[in-house]
Amino acid sequence: MSAPRIKVLCVDDSALIRDLMSEIINSQSDMEVVATAPDPLVARDLIKRTNPDVLTLDVEMPRMDGLDFLERLMRLRPMPVLMVSSLTQAGSEITLRALELGAVDFVSKPQLGIRSGMLDYSEMIADKIRAAARSRPRAGRRQQDAPAEPIRAPFISSEKLIIIGASTGGTEAIRHVLEPLPANTPAILITQHMPGGFTRSFAERLDRLCRISVKEAEDGERVLPGHAYIAPGDRHLKLSRSGANYVVALDDGEPVNRHRPSVDVLFNSAAKNAGRNAIGVILTGMGKDGAAGLLDMRKAGAHTLAQSEATCVVYGMPREAVAVGGAVETVDLEQMASKIMQQVASSGRAQRV
Repeated sequence: MSAPRIKVLCVDDSALIRDLMSEIINSQSDMEVVATAPDPLVARDLIKRTNPDVLTLDVEMPRMDGLDFLERLMRLRPMPVLMVSSLTQAGSEITLRALELGAVDFVSKPQLGIRSGMLDYSEMIADKIRAAARSRPRAGRRQQDAPAEPIRAPFISSEKLIIIGASTGGTEAIRHVLEPLPANTPAILITQHMPGGFTRSFAERLDRLCRISVKEAEDGERVLPGHAYIAPGDRHLKLSRSGANYVVALDDGEPVNRHRPSVDVLFNSAAKNAGRNAIGVILTGMGKDGAAGLLDMRKAGAHTLAQSEATCVVYGMPREAVAVGGAVETVDLEQMASKIMQQVASSGRAQRV
């Protein structure tokens, strides 16, 4: 007996986008559009009538802003939401706020050639809907929520490095990890699956929230304690060496596991250049990117951590990492920052400050 189709409700004020999303989704054998809505007020009634598995949601719509609707929806009836956003500076900041409010993921509307561009995204859109349908939706963070309590750091090591990989659900998971870290945390390198145009806004948002400095990585820059470096969208991030120093290396190589940036690329470079001085962390995400690389890090002597199934939005990448033996420990997201700092304090050549 075949599994039931994923029921999708598409909400967008553009009739063209509604038609294209319906065409893309209905062409898949495992999903169908059960209704479309031109604004959130119509969508509200359709959710009650059709009980969709996944909602695709535009941001800028008449009668009610998409973010206002999302915040109310995730508070009153949490469900998997995939944002359909504009690939602009303003659009990227709004999209990141949507992920903070509880949206699972997003796709970008092309700026030119909307019909051909959206159809080119068909497989990616379908994959993201499948991941959303398997996800664990939860009410997101509200603007008035208090920041995370800082972790006390009695030790510091200039030799240690923290290497993080994530995908679906990762923007909020990364914030949970970084926000409580103290200013003297060892250097952090991060690959989050995200298209170009979004990673700079993501880094700037984290930089405002965190005690450490967070920035989009630049090729050739020195890797310093108290800083986190995020892979630019559409470029691989690698850890490299220049004499005694660690440095950032970016490249435009072919996608790995269908991703650029790829978590495996970052983890493999850390295994090669940092060995036991690194701590590897794999967070929520669909697929298997990072599993083999985390195993390489473990074989090179790194301590490796995977996010627990119970706290993942999508338990894909951590599951694969655990399955191949790449993770030394499985850790709940709420405990991940503390676990990382415990490992920093207990390993390597730490010195009291």
